[in-house]
Amino acid sequence: MSAFKHALAARDAHIRTLHIALVALFLLASGMGFGWYSAPRQLTVYLPPDLRAASQRPWWEVPPATVYAFAFTVFQQINRWPTSGETDYPHNLNVLRSYLTPGCYRQIEQTFRQRQQNGELRDRVRGVYEIPGRGFSDKQVQILDRDNWVVTLDLTVDEYFHSEPVKRATIRYPIKVSRYDIDKQKNPWGLALDCFASLPQKLEAATS
Repeated sequence: MSAFKHALAARDAHIRTLHIALVALFLLASGMGFGWYSAPRQLTVYLPPDLRAASQRPWWEVPPATVYAFAFTVFQQINRWPTSGETDYPHNLNVLRSYLTPGCYRQIEQTFRQRQQNGELRDRVRGVYEIPGRGFSDKQVQILDRDNWVVTLDLTVDEYFHSEPVKRATIRYPIKVSRYDIDKQKNPWGLALDCFASLPQKLEAATS
C-alpha cells in the first residue's frame, strides 16, 4: 500500500513540475511574441558611400557624406525655379515639406510671402549649384551631437528675369540638419533641414 501511495505522490509531483514548465514556456513565448510585435518593421542603416573597404559603425550613426548629400539635394531642389519663382517656390515647399522641420517650413514660407509681396518672384528663374572644387569634405560637416549637424554649402546662385540674367553670386550657406525619423514613407532619409545655423555669407567672385 505504501508503495502505491509513493507512486501516486511521485506522479503528482511530476505533474506539478510539468505544469510549472508549461507556465514558464508560456511566459517565455509571450515575452518573445511581444518583443517581435513591438520591434521596428523597418530599420535605416546608413552606409558610407565607398564600400571598397570594410566599415564598422553603430547602425544609428549618419556618415557626414550622407548628411551633406541630403542638405545639398533638398536645398538645391527648394531653390530650383525653372518657370517662375511665384509658382515654383511654393510648389517646391509643398513637395519637400517632409524634409523640413516645422519651424523651418514656417520660416521659408514667410520668406516666400514677403518676396511675393515685394514682386521679387514673378517670372524669376533660379538655380543653385556647387562651386567647382567646393563639394563635400569632412570640414564641410560639423557634428553638433548624434542628431544634429551644420553643413556648409558653397554654392553659385543664378537668377534670370525672363531670359535676362539678374543675379550671379557665390554664397556660403551654413545649414542646420537634424535627425527627423518620423515617417519613412514620406521621408526615407530620416533627416530634415532646420534652416540656417547663421547668416549666409557672400564669397569673393574668384572662388576656387
